[in-house]
Amino acid sequence: MPNFMLIAPELFLAVMASQLLAFGVGGKRDRKDLIRYIAIAVLVIYAVSGFILGMPTGTALKGALVIDSFSYYIKFILGFSAAAALLLAKNFFHLEDIDKYEYSVLVLYSVLGMSIMASSNTLLTLYIGVEMQSLALYVLAAWNRDSLRSSEAGLKYFVLGALSSGFILYGISLIYGFTGSIEYSRIAEVIGSDGAAPGVIAGMVFLLCGLGFKISAAPFHMWTPDVYEGSPTPVTAFFASAPKFAAMAVIARLVIEPFGAIADQWQQVIIVMAVLSMFVGAIGALSQTNIKRLMAYSSIANMGYALVPLAAGGPEGIRGLLIFMSIYVVTIIGTFACILQMRIRNGMVEQISDLAGLSKENKSLAILLTMFMLSVAGIPFFVGFFGKWFAFAPAFEAGLAWLVVLALVASVIGAFYYLRVIKTIWFDEVENEFVTAPKELRIIGVVSGLLVLPVLILPFVSVPLQAWIGQAAMGLF
Repeated sequence: MPNFMLIAPELFLAVMASQLLAFGVGGKRDRKDLIRYIAIAVLVIYAVSGFILGMPTGTALKGALVIDSFSYYIKFILGFSAAAALLLAKNFFHLEDIDKYEYSVLVLYSVLGMSIMASSNTLLTLYIGVEMQSLALYVLAAWNRDSLRSSEAGLKYFVLGALSSGFILYGISLIYGFTGSIEYSRIAEVIGSDGAAPGVIAGMVFLLCGLGFKISAAPFHMWTPDVYEGSPTPVTAFFASAPKFAAMAVIARLVIEPFGAIADQWQQVIIVMAVLSMFVGAIGALSQTNIKRLMAYSSIANMGYALVPLAAGGPEGIRGLLIFMSIYVVTIIGTFACILQMRIRNGMVEQISDLAGLSKENKSLAILLTMFMLSVAGIPFFVGFFGKWFAFAPAFEAGLAWLVVLALVASVIGAFYYLRVIKTIWFDEVENEFVTAPKELRIIGVVSGLLVLPVLILPFVSVPLQAWIGQAAMGLF
């Protein structure tokens, strides 16, 4: 019974996903809307399952999964971000005539894979979680089968995803060969007593490189702009939020638990990926004209910023990572909620130039999108500024001041293209007539907008959240 309680959220997700699949197949009527709303309810229950169960901790399935405060927090963010992504998809898929019940089921299965990743306690469990998540995401990328760009995005994601899986498997085989175990605790014991053999270090590097694909960190970012542009916009919103958060959580658990004794080794890899990601993302976005490609390069840069506190290590570093990624998820979902609202007579807004005159056509939406751009850019005193503050402070205190300086330089470069979007919204002449957005998209945009308001409301929500995030970070130690 205790083991059952520990994995109850995962069991709930698996059972409900399978039941909804059978429910969709067996019905004579179209049940996609009903299945979508049930899936959203399932994800919300999954997100708060830790509170419902009383936050029990321990290991399950003979040590394959570990349930702690860290994994509960990850599941909380995953559940709500996936539910928001499902809600974002409703109107878009209906208008594009690609709405099917399988989409909701695939999102549930991908979140199940992310949940297994977040709770993995062995290298094999990690790989199973990564593959369960990835297989669902490959299909989602190519969801619009009538679109050449969508099919191309799915194929590119699949091929490069297979390459990343090869990196992960090869890393696992090296680590197992040199330590004789795939359990995190046993690997840590071997490294602590005998030191890290060259094969273990090589295996760890392969693992981090494979997971670098999943967070689209440079130099493993090549799939991101094409997949973001080709995938349906709600799918892009999902890609940019929950999977990134889950993969970053896996990297954090890996470097702290099995490889905590060789921080000097993995720190170098993390720093290289952080620096490359920040500047590749910031510089690459400068020449973009497509809004989704711009958000792809923005995502690459933000993953670089997220790796900065991880390079510092320790509880404060993990806390800074969780705060930054939580703010990033809220901001990115709100940004895509705004993008999905901006439908013009000829179809969806895709080019940055299509935003011209938005302030005259829809002032409230223009204000919301401006807030999100300023928050992602890290402009004081929007919540994105505090995300970077908490991310960079642990690195500075750990003696990585030069890395923080590089991150600030990349942030200044990145501010240019965010301000360019704002300039287009407010100062360029009207070119298109915007279509009124559906109610659910407006609600998500407004709620997310409230969450990125300036510092005036931050004291009311930050203290309890910081305490919870600090407790989650300590779960790894």
